[in-house]
Amino acid sequence: MTDRIGADLQFFQSAINLRQQRQEVLASNIANADTPNYKARDFNFSEALRNAMGESMRLADTQLTLTSARHIPAKAVTPDPAELLYRQPLQPSLDGNTVDMDVERVQFADNTVKYQTELNIISQRIKGLMAALQQ
Repeated sequence: MTDRIGADLQFFQSAINLRQQRQEVLASNIANADTPNYKARDFNFSEALRNAMGESMRLADTQLTLTSARHIPAKAVTPDPAELLYRQPLQPSLDGNTVDMDVERVQFADNTVKYQTELNIISQRIKGLMAALQQ
């Protein structure tokens, strides 16, 4: 029973985690708006969510056991589902900074609204489950 509930909410949990990561990236862009040569970053949310939902098919992180001091230590790590990309500036600045505050503010506000919406959806689903369990 709890597996089905967890599977039902897994999509929204992944979406909220990615929204939070994107919020941090956008906040970093805004904070560095006056930093010379700072390059604005962002990631494709839908592609990152698709990668995050495919995590169930990925192998777990592994680490090799060393049997000799001369062996090279190695570790296989699952890549982060959100690959950071550089944002292309609409109008380049003289100091090399690519942060456009209008674009960043709009993206930040849009991401915030979608984050709140996903939290509300999860809240409503949990309330529905609680109501069903109480009957």
